[in-house]
Amino acid sequence: MVLTTLADGVLNLTQGIYDTGADLLGEPTIRLGVTGLARSGKTVFITSLVANLLDRGRMPHLLAAAEGRIAAAYLQPQPDDTVPRFDYEAHMGALTGTPPAWPDSTRAVSELRVSLRVKPNGLLAGLQGPRTIHLDIIDYPGEWLLDLGLLDQDYDTWSAATLTRLQKRDSGTAYAQLATQTDGTVRLDEVEAKTLAATFTDYLHAARTEGFYDCTPGRFLLPGDLAGSPVLTFAPLPKGEAPRKSLRREMARRFEAYKSRVVRPFFRDHFARIDRQVVLVDALGAINAGPAALNDMRGAMTDILSAFKPGRNAFLTQIFRGKRVEKILFAATKADHLHHSQHGKLTAIMEALTRDARDRARFAGADTQALALAALRATTEDTMTHEGKPLDVVRGTLLDTGKQAAFYPGALPDDPSHILNPAQAEAGTWLDADYRIMRFAPAPMTLRPGDGPPHIRMDRAAQFVIGDRL
Repeated sequence: MVLTTLADGVLNLTQGIYDTGADLLGEPTIRLGVTGLARSGKTVFITSLVANLLDRGRMPHLLAAAEGRIAAAYLQPQPDDTVPRFDYEAHMGALTGTPPAWPDSTRAVSELRVSLRVKPNGLLAGLQGPRTIHLDIIDYPGEWLLDLGLLDQDYDTWSAATLTRLQKRDSGTAYAQLATQTDGTVRLDEVEAKTLAATFTDYLHAARTEGFYDCTPGRFLLPGDLAGSPVLTFAPLPKGEAPRKSLRREMARRFEAYKSRVVRPFFRDHFARIDRQVVLVDALGAINAGPAALNDMRGAMTDILSAFKPGRNAFLTQIFRGKRVEKILFAATKADHLHHSQHGKLTAIMEALTRDARDRARFAGADTQALALAALRATTEDTMTHEGKPLDVVRGTLLDTGKQAAFYPGALPDDPSHILNPAQAEAGTWLDADYRIMRFAPAPMTLRPGDGPPHIRMDRAAQFVIGDRL
């Protein structure tokens, strides 16, 4: 473990020196990580961001675009040859097809490079020509990010916390009973180990469907080429004796192998090199799922931030300590499911949900922001009369039926504490309100030359995460 940590430190040092030299001597690069908790619309966010950087007609709040200083934007081969390319063309094709469709979600790490030819501003604008700035977008599942919290836990600690959580949930009943009936001191039987892992995986899938976010280990949900391997064939067991070659001893060994062979390489090869980060959250979906799910999401976002190395990427810091995340955007997605009159309330709730996480990042020197946005606008706004009073609604095509519908999700409170207090108390339901969500299909698009896909506040998001570097 010590040698692994030292080796990771040497690699971070080497990478820091390389990245700093490349920025100083060559064309600067911004490595933007984009992740999202379940159902947050990560693939659509990246597709819309890239499309609106290539055609900037809908980006008035990205100052470099508004000032006409972005002379060109184009896609280039990515620098990491061993990382799959984010399939921008296929995703954009799905959104602009007839009929349009939501693209398939990404289930592993992928990357895309967008290069921007930018004219300088300020006093030296007339003395310098345009320069090229590379934006490397690294797309990775939020489930994998939550795994970084496992690095600070041993098997006993993780098992105790996980069993405590699932015993409070209906979806955890089957595994809780199985774990109680299992004798961890008996000799390892691979069939029994697979049964434990499969039942535990079923719980994780059910918990995620119910709106919970503490669904680690994340590779149990997105196993990829590790499916069926011993490194994914373990599960939590109650604390007890663990004789040599026993089931419980092997569970603990595989848990450590998961950390060293799955989690650490992800951190070293991808996550540790990020200097800007977007965390997407389906806050409306969590509110609809109820107070317990919303409180769980709040804890997940705090855990996510604990995995970052927030702070300023000063020259010596980059060389000797590796990349640090300078800016973190927490974005509540699907703002188009609300009338614009409620967007301010959604932003306020997002700010309250991320308060602890943002305070910790700011203390470390990072800049953070909470924002409500829609990467692709799928609805239009309308006002209806209901019981003699005007009611602000959104209209769109329902994903499940294909029918047009007007939708009112419920009135978000002006004071975020009316949402947070029941969530922290893990109340069973919202006491004085009813919140609903609908699944909308993407709206047909007819894009004028120079315009990217319609969105809500994607230009503000881009200005926050990369505007200062342009």
